[in-house]
Amino acid sequence: MSSRLHSLLARVSAAAASLAAFAAPSIALAQETSHAAGGEASLRLPDFSTVTMLGVDGRTLLMSGLAVCALGLAFGFVIFNQLKAMPVHKTMLDISELIYETCKTYLVTQGRFIMILFAFIGAIMVVYYGVFAFAHLPAGERWLRVGMILVFALIGVAGSYGVAWYGIRVNTFANSRTAFASLQGKGHPVYAIPLKAGMSIGMMLISVELMMMLLILVFVPGEFAGPCFVGFAIGESLGASALRIAGGIFTKIADIGSDLMKIVFKIKEDDARNPGVIADCTGDNAGDSVGPSADGFETYGVTGVALISFILLVLTSPEAAEAQKMLLVWLFMIRVVMVVASAGSYLVNEAIAKSRYGNLGKFNFEHPLTVLVWLTSIVSIIATFAVSSALIPELGGASSAWWKLSVIVSCGTLAGAIIPELIKVFTSVDSGHVREVVTASKEGGASLNVLAGLTAGNFSAYWMGIVFVALMGVAYGVTMLDAGTSEALGAIIRFQTEAGWVDVSPIFAFGLVAFGFLGMGPVTIAVDSYGPVTDNAQSVYELSLIENVPNVKEEIKKDFKFDANFEVAKELLEENDGAGNTFKATAKPVLIGTAVVGATTMIFSIIVLLTGLRPELLTQLSLMHPPFLLGMLAGGSVIFWFTGASTQAVSTGAYRAVEFIKANIKLEGVEKASIEDSKKVVEICTVYAQKGMFNIFLTVFFSTLAFAFLESYFFIGYLVAIALFGLFQALFLANAGGAWDNAKKVVETELKAKGTDLHAACVVGDTVGDPFKDTSSVAMNPVIKFTTLFGLLAVELAEILQGSIENGATMRVVIAAVLFAISAFFVYRSFYGMRIAAVEGESHAKTAAAPAE
Repeated sequence: MSSRLHSLLARVSAAAASLAAFAAPSIALAQETSHAAGGEASLRLPDFSTVTMLGVDGRTLLMSGLAVCALGLAFGFVIFNQLKAMPVHKTMLDISELIYETCKTYLVTQGRFIMILFAFIGAIMVVYYGVFAFAHLPAGERWLRVGMILVFALIGVAGSYGVAWYGIRVNTFANSRTAFASLQGKGHPVYAIPLKAGMSIGMMLISVELMMMLLILVFVPGEFAGPCFVGFAIGESLGASALRIAGGIFTKIADIGSDLMKIVFKIKEDDARNPGVIADCTGDNAGDSVGPSADGFETYGVTGVALISFILLVLTSPEAAEAQKMLLVWLFMIRVVMVVASAGSYLVNEAIAKSRYGNLGKFNFEHPLTVLVWLTSIVSIIATFAVSSALIPELGGASSAWWKLSVIVSCGTLAGAIIPELIKVFTSVDSGHVREVVTASKEGGASLNVLAGLTAGNFSAYWMGIVFVALMGVAYGVTMLDAGTSEALGAIIRFQTEAGWVDVSPIFAFGLVAFGFLGMGPVTIAVDSYGPVTDNAQSVYELSLIENVPNVKEEIKKDFKFDANFEVAKELLEENDGAGNTFKATAKPVLIGTAVVGATTMIFSIIVLLTGLRPELLTQLSLMHPPFLLGMLAGGSVIFWFTGASTQAVSTGAYRAVEFIKANIKLEGVEKASIEDSKKVVEICTVYAQKGMFNIFLTVFFSTLAFAFLESYFFIGYLVAIALFGLFQALFLANAGGAWDNAKKVVETELKAKGTDLHAACVVGDTVGDPFKDTSSVAMNPVIKFTTLFGLLAVELAEILQGSIENGATMRVVIAAVLFAISAFFVYRSFYGMRIAAVEGESHAKTAAAPAE
């Protein structure tokens, strides 16, 4: 037995040595490259008071941005109070407050869970920065920097968590007010209230994020700003990942559990007797409000950190010092002006919408939302050119840089308007693809419904890919203008290597496109938040049972001075829900695109730190270096595992929810489900959301560490594949789900075919699409950004560890193998630990049913 063990150990050791030898050439080359350990945390911000723009020093300009952020916060709070003060009937107010209370319980539970996850990330940061990266610093300064990173990471977590909490509070004000306003029989307030809520969230979110970054730029000493930015970015990325993934699982467990009751018991949408409806409303906020709010907050911040890091890494020569400062100030002043542009465009659009639709009973709710998006895009583009012309009429000796940079940013800003229009082709209630799903369902039932939805998703991924190619191609083309002259962007944005200067302006351009995607961030967030309110408003109306209140019409006439029209109200709420579905769908690709395009800039930062852009090292980033190709294969595999794991968590949780609801629903002798039963469904959703999230997060965490330790260029290939596979998988899933969702809406609102076989087929398609569009697809954004951001730390840790110990290359591979084994364990758990077990399910249903009897 002993000889066999020795033989096995010898083989393992030989295998590790072989792998180490395989990776050794590229690792040895990488070690020759000099770069500061600590990555972005070692970067130093310049003194902005030494650069003058418009006759004002850069620091003062940045401080003016803080004033704009304060006005943005005030804008959000004013709307918050306006929503709170709007009239609402007590029956509807009670329901919205119940929804808010369940949302609070969910968020408190999630907050505790996020802190557990933070312990994993915090431990790695302490080891990396405290033991290795800052080892050359005196102990006092070293641990001060480590402490700053951890503190700002917590601030980042708190930011994501805080805006998510604010979002559910605003939306649960708006849902009951929208439901009540619909009783007037006019469409404008039904449209205006959800949008008002969305603008409150959008202005608050962007203003808080921008204020935090400006505070670091203006008040934190330059040598400490790097740690602050890195900690802040990692923290908000962690918070967004947890809230987005868990929220997506929660909302679709509840949605499927509630929707399937319509088929099983032939009951109406949002039937008050269904215990799953309150959980569904909570899920609308947990998944469609909390998730996007945290995701948008993180995306806006991480994109900014990536661009700051790029500028500080690349523009390092003495002659580029002035351009470095000017670019950083310009970047943030563009963001400040776009906040103003978003607020102004909203106010103008609202005045136009009120004059056009104020007295109409019904209108197309998508029209004013579309006008808002295009108006904001156009105003933002004009503002970009105006501010650029004023701030950087000359940059690094080039008089054309201002308009070239403006064109590149405008490619992203324009994408914020073009992408929603393209997505409507596949998801709008009037689109050919959605109509095809409905038509296919008439004779082909659920089978052809599902196939037609898959077709819509596949076509959308193709066209969205072409749009990204076109917009990024234009950005690249602009960087090639005046090539070889001092007017070229490459003459300014270039990196010095031993072999000479390297033009890196195309990479910077791609980062600016991502920057432009969220340029009109408040409006992008607003139209995304529109959907959860419209969805909830419909549910609040039904759950309130307001039509059953004795003498309610007379009461409303006396207290609120209008005649209630119940039938028109229900029609308005259903039609507005369709518009909400469409614009939820249109916002998803903007966030997905931002994540992927922005990831290219962060990946480039890793490449610069590893290679210094030396030609002999850059050859490792090709098919000539097999680990790079193998890393791409690994990245693709992780994306498909992630889709399966998140869907499995939804499937099992939905099974448990359906099991409980079927055992406890009472359709005779009651008007509504008990609060206890409703809370039990919420508890089931929360439990399985956290189980799924735990497996997913630890798989991503340990996979990132494992592949970073295995080989640095393998890991870069892995990151590239995560971004590209993730982009198209997310686009396919999001738009297929959107097509199924609105096909059901067409059957319900236009064909008036609820309760028919056609409706049942479309409900099946919608439930298939639920985890597609609201779980797996949207959670790709924070996963891509977290993997890339945390990956920078992980690969540096691996490089430093290898260089500091004997037989480092072999030890690195051994550590990678151990970490991969841990990640594989959680991959295994994400299916086999989450399977539906019939015996356990039966006992669960009976146990859960007991309190309700």
